[in-house]
Amino acid sequence: MIETVGKIGSMALVDKKHGDIDYNKFAMIGHWLTPGVVWVTSGAVEIGRLDYMRRSGSELSGSDEDVKADYSAQGQAILMETYRRFIDARYSVRQVLVEHAHFNNEVSRAHILSLLLRASEQHAVPIVNYNDAVAVEELRKTELAGLEREGKAPVELVDNDETAAQIACLTGAKRLLILSTLDGVYRDINDPSSLIREITGTREEVLCKIEEYKAHCHGASRKGANGAAAKLEYIKPCVKAGIEVIIGSAAHDIRNVINGSVPRTRIFAE
Repeated sequence: MIETVGKIGSMALVDKKHGDIDYNKFAMIGHWLTPGVVWVTSGAVEIGRLDYMRRSGSELSGSDEDVKADYSAQGQAILMETYRRFIDARYSVRQVLVEHAHFNNEVSRAHILSLLLRASEQHAVPIVNYNDAVAVEELRKTELAGLEREGKAPVELVDNDETAAQIACLTGAKRLLILSTLDGVYRDINDPSSLIREITGTREEVLCKIEEYKAHCHGASRKGANGAAAKLEYIKPCVKAGIEVIIGSAAHDIRNVINGSVPRTRIFAE
């Protein structure tokens, strides 16, 4: 059984002041992770970029797509090595790289579900990431357009927030936890007192409130990120499925984010 699907954003794993991995964050996450949790992580691209710059003294040049693939391929190894270092040695750690096509094919979806459920039974913690190293945007758009022409509603997985939400629905998780550098969703990002602490009600009421709050969400933590409005859009399937969604800051202990003893946004259809 999957209790929680969790996700952390790239910038929450980086010490911006020193341009390095934030090992304290990895330690906090690693000490919390246990079998029964599926952990979706961003960070491969940014960590790969930092590692390349440290070794070469400059950034890569080339097309955005090529640079992203190269950084991701370099960062994935470091990302997994760092998680392994801090997760309890009694537990196995398994890397699961996914792409949009896996969630638009019933056979692939069933395979991923079986893999994640077996991990829980076998005392292993799955670490999931979108496979940026081999993703080709032009091919992705062509495949998605083909599915739309067939009258299907394809899963795009343009962001790991969406990846985490889809995995939560696939596994029937009790909870989806999304961690970033912010305490949750704000009516006004420049006003800390405008944090939306709860979005609750009937399913229809929650979905209507999500649409309302999306209009107030602007900006993102980094180039290529989609921000709070995208998070709210991606979690709609979870709301419909009765999954509790918690959006909070990785600056706090995960247990406190979940139990509500620190500021957060909790979204749940009663």
